[in-house]
Amino acid sequence: MRKELYEDFFKGHNVTVMGLGLLGRGVGDTLFLSRLGANVIVTDIKKEEDLAPSLSLLKECPDIVYHLGGHLLTDFEKRNFILKAAGVPSDSEFVAHAQALDIPVLMSAALVSQLVMKHDMGVTIIGVTGTRGKSTTTQLIAYILRACGMRVHIGGNVRGVANLPLLEVVEEGDYLVFELDSWQLQGFGDLKISPNIAVYTSFMDDHMNYYNNDKEAYFRDKAHIYKHQTDYDVLIASAQASSEIKKRDSVVAVVPEDRSFDMKIIGEHNQVAAQLAYEVASQCGLSDGDIRNAITHFPGVEGRLQDMGFFCGEKMVRVFNDNNATTADATIAAIDAINTVYMRKPILIIGGNDKGLPLTALEENIILGVKECIFLEGTGTTRLTLPKHMVYDTLKECVEKAFDIAMHEDIILFSPAFASFSKEFSNEYEKNDAFIEEVKVYA
Repeated sequence: MRKELYEDFFKGHNVTVMGLGLLGRGVGDTLFLSRLGANVIVTDIKKEEDLAPSLSLLKECPDIVYHLGGHLLTDFEKRNFILKAAGVPSDSEFVAHAQALDIPVLMSAALVSQLVMKHDMGVTIIGVTGTRGKSTTTQLIAYILRACGMRVHIGGNVRGVANLPLLEVVEEGDYLVFELDSWQLQGFGDLKISPNIAVYTSFMDDHMNYYNNDKEAYFRDKAHIYKHQTDYDVLIASAQASSEIKKRDSVVAVVPEDRSFDMKIIGEHNQVAAQLAYEVASQCGLSDGDIRNAITHFPGVEGRLQDMGFFCGEKMVRVFNDNNATTADATIAAIDAINTVYMRKPILIIGGNDKGLPLTALEENIILGVKECIFLEGTGTTRLTLPKHMVYDTLKECVEKAFDIAMHEDIILFSPAFASFSKEFSNEYEKNDAFIEEVKVYA
């Protein structure tokens, strides 16, 4: 995108970045703002020592002002806009203070979309949401489009990818593919915009700790994926998501045909992801043969029922990394996939912090479909009523025990079913990396 089309929106403006975080998105957005000459204040509830990895990447920007370890109301006054990170509480007094002063509170994926739409560049914006399946569906859509020669940029809820710098690389006719969680969709709701192609993978219980057990509030945020679409836009939804939408809205969603695909990744939920991605690619004018060929070669996504291969030499223990399964439904899907494809019960490593979700179905599936269960300590683990003979404080101990008890051709499945935040990990990415490093010991 030509710099002159977006530079004036940032240059010389007073901007407060609310939430720097540790995942790279806040850092990338802050660097972008600083390079364009914005006067930036960064504020975060985390302390300086906790944010050290992110702060080290901003040393080249000496003019940034930092207020860490908590927010100040004055940082939400006399600003051109606030750039809010995902996950900021909906009842934040600081956001409310800015809004009372008519200061726009924006989110980066939505802001990029608005600026691209404003200049009518012929860019197709594809947004993907859903309780489960959005990461694989997002990556699969991008993979298909790229395999067919299209210029594609990925953003949203993607590790290490900041959204604002996408403005520097997107060109006329490109495709922007955003993975959008419910929090990021709050930003689309605030701006009253929706992606040109909206994809809704599934709607299930999640994040009830954030939404105070209000499932409808969770749905309302996700509904911004389609709420503000025009007559030229399209909503694509799985049969399950479409059913949930119909309960609440009169919009019509395109439900993909029940096609079957030859894929490297296993699980019925991944077949659903492929059906959704196929429909998106078809809407973009691609042929059946080209789409299917790309799907066949798609390698999968790290941490999403990722087949890591065989370990432990002659024991040939197969390992699946399903780190990002942070709900009971996701772990149930993983157990079912392994039971169905390999006709074996896995050794399951499970556990983490509680999200306040129902656990009965998960416990039933563990009893029926799991050989052995190894538990990582956490508030969610404590809620499980299953017999817990193997409970450990660290992921390292869990992995060691799993390999210790594994027999020839056993399968180890790491699928937490709970949130990753704990004394050991700040986020799911740290947990994912730690698991991979522990497994490498047995290569």
